[in-house]
Amino acid sequence: MKFTHLLLAGTMVSGALLSGSAVADEVVETPITEQGVVKITWQDPKSFRDVKAASDIQSRYEQRTFESLTKSLDKEASKLLKPEQKLEMIVTDLDLAGDVRPTFGATMNDIRVIKDIYPPRITFSYSILEGDKVIMVGDEKLTDMGFMHTTGRMNDKPLRFEEKLLADWLKKTVEPKL
Repeated sequence: MKFTHLLLAGTMVSGALLSGSAVADEVVETPITEQGVVKITWQDPKSFRDVKAASDIQSRYEQRTFESLTKSLDKEASKLLKPEQKLEMIVTDLDLAGDVRPTFGATMNDIRVIKDIYPPRITFSYSILEGDKVIMVGDEKLTDMGFMHTTGRMNDKPLRFEEKLLADWLKKTVEPKL
């Protein structure tokens, strides 16, 4: 009888702890990151093809990834846009280079395997604003199939393939139209 009560109490406590950690790991449905001349709305990240954390809490990994990509894009966009211009994007899908694979007990964490068959992809709509006036709009679906051969081997930044994909898009698509 006492064992049943202890078992029931233990189950209730562990359930309360689990629900408490779920509340602490809640993700904002549509996060927005803004840095300098760039503002990005990340529309429904749960539906993104691959923004999986290999060795971190998912919500923290997503936030760090979104902030890092925004900061990198701002660095490139600041070189091209006039001081009164701003780039606004709505990202509807993101697929980071590589694929997250389980280690099956070898370590506590999964690993991201980078191979040619897992290229970086991003789908978004964008607008370039000059004050309140829209001067350019468009929709993009970017993929870099040769990503393994276009980024230097000495570059070991975590999001180097995605950052290069976005920087190349700015130079090839946006800059000529400005």
